[in-house]
Amino acid sequence: MELFDPTAPGQEQVRTRAPALANLDDLTIGLLSNGKAKADVLIRATAQRLINRFGGKYLDVKFKKHASEPASTELLTNLSHECDYLITAAGD
Repeated sequence: MELFDPTAPGQEQVRTRAPALANLDDLTIGLLSNGKAKADVLIRATAQRLINRFGGKYLDVKFKKHASEPASTELLTNLSHECDYLITAAGD
């Protein structure tokens, strides 16, 4: 019997964090749901609390195609042009 290692090395990706925001005053919040039950409710409520404290507005909730997969580059790129920061939530 010959055993094989089922893991495969992945491509190394260099990622950097976005710079921290100086404040949240009057900014636009993007909302991203994983599509599971109540995730959209959670992020809307969180966004509203942030708006109550810092002002600003939030965009309509965007949904990932599949809860178990990362959001598409296209979706994230489009959101990055529409909002100042993004919050996301996983439901269930």
